[in-house]
Amino acid sequence: MNIPNDLRYTKDHEWARKEGEHIVIGITDHAQSELGEIVFVEIETEGESLGEGEVFGTIEAVKTVSDLFMPLSGEVVSFNDELESSPELVNEDPYGKGWMIKILPDNAADYDGLMSGEEYGASL
Repeated sequence: MNIPNDLRYTKDHEWARKEGEHIVIGITDHAQSELGEIVFVEIETEGESLGEGEVFGTIEAVKTVSDLFMPLSGEVVSFNDELESSPELVNEDPYGKGWMIKILPDNAADYDGLMSGEEYGASL
């Protein structure tokens, strides 16, 4: 299982990566493998401010639908619109082309409170 050490993680299997003042968010390799074939990603929260733990969208696999949770409080500034036509990118490249949203965090320091790759791996 792929758990990059340069990212931060949540117990809900989201990952986060700093990009300048923004945080990019997606789901982990573990999450996509547990879900199976991803057929649809729905994110309708662009432009909204959401709190930590709030739902920012849903992901649909062949057998299930799961909520996606904000790892940090902040404003959803963009989403990966490539996922509308190619949701399988989440399966193929969860840490790259399968990213889901970018947020402007309310408090950038909260990023450091997320789990390290080692901590996330130990939680599985």
